[in-house]
Amino acid sequence: MRKNIKQFVNIVAETLPIQEPIYEFGSLQVPGQEDWANLRPIFQGYHYIGVDMREGPGVDVVLNLHHIDLPGQSVGTVLCLDTLEHVACPHLALQEIYRILKPSGMVVISSVMDLPIHDYPYDYWRFTPEAFKLLLEPFTGIFVGYAGKKILPHTVVGIGIKNEQPDILNFKNKYDQWHLKQKYTLKNCLRAATPPILFENLTKTYSYLVSKKPV
Repeated sequence: MRKNIKQFVNIVAETLPIQEPIYEFGSLQVPGQEDWANLRPIFQGYHYIGVDMREGPGVDVVLNLHHIDLPGQSVGTVLCLDTLEHVACPHLALQEIYRILKPSGMVVISSVMDLPIHDYPYDYWRFTPEAFKLLLEPFTGIFVGYAGKKILPHTVVGIGIKNEQPDILNFKNKYDQWHLKQKYTLKNCLRAATPPILFENLTKTYSYLVSKKPV
């Protein structure tokens, strides 16, 4: 879980209608991200289910995004964050998410574009904003954004709301502020792509090496 994605999820939680139950697909907290990758505190008081394709920290239920073993129209909100690049058939995954969402349910997705290969357990895809628009086509209310350079984003985000066009002015104002903070610098890209503890250690190591550089 990257810091900029947690910031984006906070904006969604503060400004858009959240329905229960919330299902987070890709909730496994991989080594080094225990607790940090936990989004439940953002949604305190909501019925929250962590889902992944394998058991582990943060996972309440094991499900397959290609064939989600849940009834149609039974889920209020789906979070699928930095997960679709690891899904073999993302179009099928979004079709299944659309099927299980309630009539006015919402999906929140994010993924990477300019980022090295990272195997959890496999890394298949890189998405452009246009690709997210294509994935979200079945939804009535669609928002797609990005972070980084317009021509080469490091992050792509999207929201799909089923059968509704809600007022997103408050969300858009906060998104615009978030977007401006994602200026494409080496430091910001490393911060966005790296868990905070690891980023802090990398920064300290770099500072130490620079300080020891011969004059």
